[in-house]
Amino acid sequence: MNKLVNWLGLICLIIASCSNCDNLSQKTVFHLNLDDGLTSLDPAFARNQNAIWMDNQIYNGLVQLDDSLHIKPCIAKSWQISTDGLQYTFHLRSNVHFQDDGQFKNGKGRKVTAADFVYSFSRLIDAKIGSSGSWIFSDKVSGRQSFLALDDSTFRIILKQPFPPMLSLLSSEYCVVVPHEVVDFYGKDFRSHPVGTGPFKFKYWKEGEVLVLLKNENYWEKDSAGYSLPYLDAVKASFIPDKQTSFMSFIKKDLDFFNGINGSYRDDILTKSGHITKKYRGKFIMVTHPYLNTEYLGIIVDSSQTIMKNSPLRLLKIRQAINYAIDRQSMVKYLRNSLCTPGTSGFIPEGMPGFDASKVAGYNYNPEKARKLLTEAGFPNGNGLPEITLTTVSSYRDLIEYIQGELEQVGIKTRIEVMEGASLREQIAKNGVPFFRASWNADYPDGENYLSVFYSKNKSPYGPNYTNFNNKAFDALFTQSYLVNNDTARYRLYQQMDNLVMQQSPVVVLYYDKLVNLYQNNISGYSVNGMNLLGLKRVKKVN
Repeated sequence: MNKLVNWLGLICLIIASCSNCDNLSQKTVFHLNLDDGLTSLDPAFARNQNAIWMDNQIYNGLVQLDDSLHIKPCIAKSWQISTDGLQYTFHLRSNVHFQDDGQFKNGKGRKVTAADFVYSFSRLIDAKIGSSGSWIFSDKVSGRQSFLALDDSTFRIILKQPFPPMLSLLSSEYCVVVPHEVVDFYGKDFRSHPVGTGPFKFKYWKEGEVLVLLKNENYWEKDSAGYSLPYLDAVKASFIPDKQTSFMSFIKKDLDFFNGINGSYRDDILTKSGHITKKYRGKFIMVTHPYLNTEYLGIIVDSSQTIMKNSPLRLLKIRQAINYAIDRQSMVKYLRNSLCTPGTSGFIPEGMPGFDASKVAGYNYNPEKARKLLTEAGFPNGNGLPEITLTTVSSYRDLIEYIQGELEQVGIKTRIEVMEGASLREQIAKNGVPFFRASWNADYPDGENYLSVFYSKNKSPYGPNYTNFNNKAFDALFTQSYLVNNDTARYRLYQQMDNLVMQQSPVVVLYYDKLVNLYQNNISGYSVNGMNLLGLKRVKKVN
């Protein structure tokens, strides 16, 4: 009954928004589920995947990513970068308008101007707003004065120092444009009254139950044939918290899209080689693709830390032995159904522009080499080696128990400590755990984002260098990379840095993730990219 009421409500919304709807049966609605919930539709707080997915439908920024993660024009039709790399000047399109809202004159969305980007970016760094995206500009600009509207169609950013990945950074959902009239009117409630320039406009949100977006009839983008985007009439999101329950909704065709396959039912859907089982073959479309996420074990390498003074992990050969002791190929096959890539080529993941497995020497399975390193470190067959505690969260216990078994085979004894996720993240940030499981998910598609994890000036608790890695040669290369605008040359520096990290082993790279997205057979035009950005503007659905 509740489903019927929700469906009828959605039909009414579409009717109300489509004055030219001649035949309702031809209207297409894309159904998805947001199992992790949604706390805000204000892009200043686009801190998790669900928020990014929905914001990506409502808003636009200066630039956008294609499925190869290359930068493409969006509201900015072109741009120039000064020779010193400090000034980025963007030329805006003249046909981009905000979605209609009562705070505009006559309720009609007005044209976007450069002043709107000054407002939107200044808002990100405003301490009163407390945006989770303040880091985007915090160390790169001097303040609001670094954002300039030269005229209505020309916007400039002035940096304190060169930052070659700047365009990639600007593709973030934090960097979209919002209208000051609407934001100022609603204040904190803009989170539930969003207005942007994107392909879909906000209609209705009952938190924890249903969210409805409708086609933006005035959207500015067109397809290659000149037809207006988007093709869909509406997007409807449910909020079923249990992943297995939402999967059953997908199987019943109540959902058009399903993201991720968890361990609880992975073997029912997938073979160990990563193919759809006979039970589900032909019933839906499965899309896999490298996903910019590196799963790893982190090791504090700063021996001056009290927690590390008597730890064998302070010894390089012990860390290298751990790296050699793990059979990543078997781990990926039997614990992840082959839906990831063994992490044998550095910290920067497969799928990142510039990734080249042949240029970075990681660690392949070599238990004999691991035993040899233990002997060289003074612990033949592990004799005399203190037990090492490895900390994780419960959802990764199967993975960590596998690693525990691998290490024990070469003589390294470990004890597993399981913590709640928030507590573990806090302890990692405070250098409270010497050996821990973690992951690094790309904030933007540039290898710099991964290498910043090892820059000494980013040491915890002020930055993401949770291993307290400190290497002068690495730091020099990292600083040098900011002065190199040529992507190919910069990627070579990234590979040198990644090789240094692998040699010193502050991390044990386990695997590079892959996204797994399921679509109904009547869906086409979906986007597939390494950031797992949900792009719906070109999606078609056959009713």
